[in-house]
Amino acid sequence: MRIEFARLVLALCVAAASPSVPAAAAPGGALGYDDARHLLNRAEFGATQLEVERFAKMTREEAARKLLADVRTVAVTPPPAWVGSAESLRYPRAGEKATDTEKKMFQQQQVREGLDLRGWWVAEMLATPSPLTERMTLFWHNHFVSSQQKVKLAELMYRQNVTLRANALGNFGDMLHAIARDPAMVVYLDNSQNRKGTPNENFAREVMELFTLGEGNYTEQDVKEAARAFTGWSLDRNTGQFMFRRFIHDDGGKTVLGRTGDLDGDQVLDTLLAQPQTAEFITRKLWREFISPDPDEAAVKRFARRFRDSNYDIKVALYALLTSDAFYARENRATLIKSPIELVVGTLRQFDFKPAAALPFAVAAAGMGQNLFSPPNVKGWPGQETWINSSTLLARKQFLDRVFRTDDAGATAIAATNDEPAMAPVPKQALTPAGAQDPDKMRQVLFRRAMERGLNSVQFDSATWFAQFGPLPDAAQRVDAATKLLLANAPQAAPDPKSDPLVMVRGIVLDVSYQLK
Repeated sequence: MRIEFARLVLALCVAAASPSVPAAAAPGGALGYDDARHLLNRAEFGATQLEVERFAKMTREEAARKLLADVRTVAVTPPPAWVGSAESLRYPRAGEKATDTEKKMFQQQQVREGLDLRGWWVAEMLATPSPLTERMTLFWHNHFVSSQQKVKLAELMYRQNVTLRANALGNFGDMLHAIARDPAMVVYLDNSQNRKGTPNENFAREVMELFTLGEGNYTEQDVKEAARAFTGWSLDRNTGQFMFRRFIHDDGGKTVLGRTGDLDGDQVLDTLLAQPQTAEFITRKLWREFISPDPDEAAVKRFARRFRDSNYDIKVALYALLTSDAFYARENRATLIKSPIELVVGTLRQFDFKPAAALPFAVAAAGMGQNLFSPPNVKGWPGQETWINSSTLLARKQFLDRVFRTDDAGATAIAATNDEPAMAPVPKQALTPAGAQDPDKMRQVLFRRAMERGLNSVQFDSATWFAQFGPLPDAAQRVDAATKLLLANAPQAAPDPKSDPLVMVRGIVLDVSYQLK
């Protein structure tokens, strides 16, 4: 009942922004504190006081230009040690009659490398000087969806992540062409099985429905014809690189969206980019990511025209969104629910936590429903209210309990990821007659303990954190400063100014308003 009540309160918070939210500054004037905090918490992960104060002096236009000027195309965090090695691409194939032991070793290796990859990306989110770059890389990861569960090789998932980051704030057309050749995508959407005479339509369908046009803007015949254009787009299994296999490509005439000719895959992609619906589809999705769950269709069409006229410059689309009246409107404040990654990474950044390792925090986000490199299906994570249910809301509370623990009561079990089964204490049946423990069960237990130690490696230093606000004469001002920085709207329960600073901050982050942005 307690969880259901919290869920109801959260739904009410999402339905309408708090009336206590100040009016936005007019275009051309300085943002001020509240607008700067709003911008940074939407465009980055958990704004700090110093960042808010710096951006508060800028106009909307200056702030957006600053964010977009500082973006990156490569990560600052070194990749896992196995990246680029020949071993990372070796896997047993059916024709090689791999033994059960070899298959199991391969599966365990991919689990280990997948966990390394998740930890690496969270570490990059924490270390990057451009959080917007990682926000957009995550956005495209949920747009051009593929999953390690089907792709198998963590090496290919890493390469796809590199491609997304390189193009995250570049040109959408270039990224579309690159992702169509991406080996992880070729495997995930079965294009390696797409050949003349027996076309596989998976990629052709998803590139229209999910990547460009959206439902209702193409026909089944367009899908069939486009699938023929992508025949032969495959990969070299030894190198993991894209390969065009000309001998299985259908070079006959095709008609896609009214364009007729001996079309190849690139020409089909260009045809999709030429449709106005593509710019509108991407702009609408960016609106839901940064402004509100319900796009203003007139504004979407207006911004989409700018996007398309710029030849799909992603920065042009984002600049239009981040400087719009809609972005700063009172009714659009506190209307978006933080994703698990935004909650976890934002908390670590906002409170300047320095974890000994990032993997435990990637696992914590997975327990809340967002397992990096493993979206639930080809449509990705739906987001918004789907982030909140009785299980994930409890996982969110347990995470915040842990990092803002006042005693050992905050210690909770780590939720399972899609790659690691539930890690409960070793059951009796795991013991052999000789009394030895099953190695797989022991591995799970040791993994869980390592993740718990990782979460325990961070500890909130209230004195250092409050020092960023400067001299605060009384406790009431301390509460006001903390809530202004941390919450998108008024708290559901006012913190007690007389409480210990740790207890007071813990109360703020456990308020349902902390789940909103």
